[in-house]
Amino acid sequence: MRKILALLSLLLFSGAGWAEPLRITALGDSLVQGYGLPQGQGLVPQLERWLNENGAEVELQNAGVSGDTTAGGAERAEWTLSDNPDGLIVLLGGNDLLRGLAPQEARTNLTRILETAEAKGIETLLVGMKAPRNYGPEYKQAFDAIYPDLAAEFGAVLHPDAFAGMAAEAGGDPAAAQALMQDDGIHPNARGVALNAAAIGPAALQLIEAIGE
Repeated sequence: MRKILALLSLLLFSGAGWAEPLRITALGDSLVQGYGLPQGQGLVPQLERWLNENGAEVELQNAGVSGDTTAGGAERAEWTLSDNPDGLIVLLGGNDLLRGLAPQEARTNLTRILETAEAKGIETLLVGMKAPRNYGPEYKQAFDAIYPDLAAEFGAVLHPDAFAGMAAEAGGDPAAAQALMQDDGIHPNARGVALNAAAIGPAALQLIEAIGE
């Protein structure tokens, strides 16, 4: 009996077979929050399922706020990370684009977020946004450059385009792209989210690898 109790104690307290999943916080706007989608069909749960199906043991925490800009994300970054997650996914900038805010403002705000994560020793995945062409080439060039520049500066993992999965599926066909959107024409539907989550997945696996180093 003593040997059995000793073995049970060893298993319970050594952590063998009881490793907790990594906790990764997703900081973002309505794309992260899951606006307009049934429970379980937003980006966070779909990406979590994709990661677990591909061999990762991870829990994604949803820190998405509908309507949030990079400024809002920067303001709440400190307390969002107060529970010291293992990793951070940042997906912000879409509402900056909708409002036509200056690219330098977005760059400054995202820098603050990455500085906060860096100070806490938290590895980060930065998910980019692409500016529409109707803002002009100078605006588009300045905005699109923010994400690769900051990823390089802070050593973050980069996924260049939050909508890459949908873009690849649609292949430039506006009707095909519209079929992946909700009725508002702004937010992806569940199928669109699934495509985007699968596209982000490999970068998220890189984040998990970086956490383990």
